[in-house]
Amino acid sequence: MGGARIGLALLTLAALAPGCGGGDGGEARPAGGRQPLHAPPARALDSYAAKLRAAHAARVAAAKRWGLKRVPLTAPPPPAKKPRITTREGFEVDGHRRLGLPPVFTTVPTEEKVVFLTVDDGAEKDPAFLRMMSDLKVPYSAFLSDYLVEEDYGYFEEMRDRGVALHNHTLHHPALRGLSYARQKREICGMQKVIEERYGERPVLFRPPYGTYDKATLRAAKACGITHVPLWNEEVFADHWEYREGDRALHPGDIVLTHFRGREDWKGTMPDMVRRFLDKVTAEGYAVGRLEDYL
Repeated sequence: MGGARIGLALLTLAALAPGCGGGDGGEARPAGGRQPLHAPPARALDSYAAKLRAAHAARVAAAKRWGLKRVPLTAPPPPAKKPRITTREGFEVDGHRRLGLPPVFTTVPTEEKVVFLTVDDGAEKDPAFLRMMSDLKVPYSAFLSDYLVEEDYGYFEEMRDRGVALHNHTLHHPALRGLSYARQKREICGMQKVIEERYGERPVLFRPPYGTYDKATLRAAKACGITHVPLWNEEVFADHWEYREGDRALHPGDIVLTHFRGREDWKGTMPDMVRRFLDKVTAEGYAVGRLEDYL
């Protein structure tokens, strides 16, 4: 698979280069007096091919190093036009559209075989997880709760420095549905402030703890600057998967949930979870995309 992709990339680059001059050795000139295009020199193609081979070899080595059954597939380029995100049917609250409340969704509209990994709360702070994801170059999004993150803000600073987007999962992780608007707003806006002050950027994504919410939740989220409320369609653990859909299958654009957990809560570690996640999605022909690129 990887070798074929490298070959295809080279053929594509070569096909973009203009043809050679005429048989008389002269240089073909386009109409209108414009300057002719020139094929890239052979050394440029060689350099590009070498970079592709090196990148693929690095992915193969990383997959072997972390005990994966297959090399993870490379995600497609981010869409030039972002898909329109709407609230999943049955997940609306009263006045959802009229009030312009953030959409609540479990899947991103796309025909690409790509899924998105999201990690919640911040309880386990496993350095091996950071190394593994960076080594494999697998994107993911973190939804953080301050009562857990405050134990080690530096761990998530390192995560941010590795290119991971940090999002809102409330200050104290309460089940929000049924709480007063004022309390929900304190939980959401308070976490907005923590992330902005600690990590330099105010989130626009929010996930309610336990996936429970009501109209007050979404009104508070909007007031705090939230634009999207991604939930999930599957959840992966160190030793098994759970599914929202009855077909128990992955679908293009599905959001996958997991948590910052270790052996105290799971039958395994976060790297064990990543192996289970990647082995399944890769075997089924899916790549892992960056959620923020689609929103």
